[in-house]
Amino acid sequence: MDTRTTGPLLAHLVISGIIGSGGTVRTCSIVPTPTVAFNARFARAGCMVTASHNPEEYNGFKLFNPDGSSFTRPQQTEMEELLTISEWTDWKHQGTEQVIDALPLHKKAILDHVSVSSEISAVLDCGNGAGCVLSPGVLSDAGIHVIAVNANPSGYFSRPSEPLKENLGRLGEIVRKTGADCAVAHDGDADRMVAFDNRGRFIDGDHLLMLFALYQNIRKVVTTSDASMIIDEIADVRRTPVGDAYVSEELLSWGDFGGEPSGAWIFPKISYCPDGPFAAALFCEIASEWDIADKIDAMPSYPILRESIVSASARETVTALGAANPTDGIRIESDNGWCLIRASGTEPKIRFTAEGKTRQSAKAMLNKARDLVRQGKTA
Repeated sequence: MDTRTTGPLLAHLVISGIIGSGGTVRTCSIVPTPTVAFNARFARAGCMVTASHNPEEYNGFKLFNPDGSSFTRPQQTEMEELLTISEWTDWKHQGTEQVIDALPLHKKAILDHVSVSSEISAVLDCGNGAGCVLSPGVLSDAGIHVIAVNANPSGYFSRPSEPLKENLGRLGEIVRKTGADCAVAHDGDADRMVAFDNRGRFIDGDHLLMLFALYQNIRKVVTTSDASMIIDEIADVRRTPVGDAYVSEELLSWGDFGGEPSGAWIFPKISYCPDGPFAAALFCEIASEWDIADKIDAMPSYPILRESIVSASARETVTALGAANPTDGIRIESDNGWCLIRASGTEPKIRFTAEGKTRQSAKAMLNKARDLVRQGKTA
């Protein structure tokens, strides 16, 4: 579970369900989501009690296969169907609970793949989430001087859990004042990682995706339909609907690295789950070898425009445009840009995202998206 105060309540319900069905459950208290996914290789499945990047009053579950990948849609459908069937065993065949320490193996795997080449310091913001119990130790053991903030796993988040630029307060200022080489931050369950460069500037997710690919010399990258086309300039790219579970599923059959601009980075050499602590350690390794600010400044940057309209029939409209799933949406590409049209999963809205090599071409793609919705047909 992560640090939310409702974690033990939901964890006990899961434990009771497994034991009552005759299964063996291995519990590991507060750990990051990628730690659960990593240790799932020793079981039939993994279950993380978390609401991820949502506020601390929310909570829920993430389910993982032994390879660390999230349950696929067919698996989710099967789970929903099984919920209507009683799986309880009798009193003679109850299962068992085993308490394990899940952190050491995951920590060792990260350190085995990271090598910091010079003395550096890094600001680390755990957001009072599950990253508190792993990331400070991982970075320190990798030879990094850690300046930790919000590293108390209290269950009350001192900042909004989602690691957006506007939620990270003075993190960049701390980099500049302390002379740190970089900063990294997690969400509530530490499957996400975002970063600041050595000048204290927030690095957007598209450029961080490109930085990881360049540093690892990776040529096959999986990312989402809303990611910038800058990654296409250095790698062969396959795109999935928005959501790290889709990226993970695609990586099972193709690609060497994947991620989405929200800060979810998947490294198959560790597991098929987004791994914030590993991403943080690898980013610090890059900071020990490269001037990250200079690298980011040398990367291309294209205008991205976002807009939404209120629509009571948002799902039906986007489906009529040809989307297999309206909340996944449909992406339309041209030589100079692309647009994504999708229905909001939480509001009666249609959302547009458009990118172009110039602001004019980005506007043209946005206008094309509006026209398609207005006409009710695809390109």
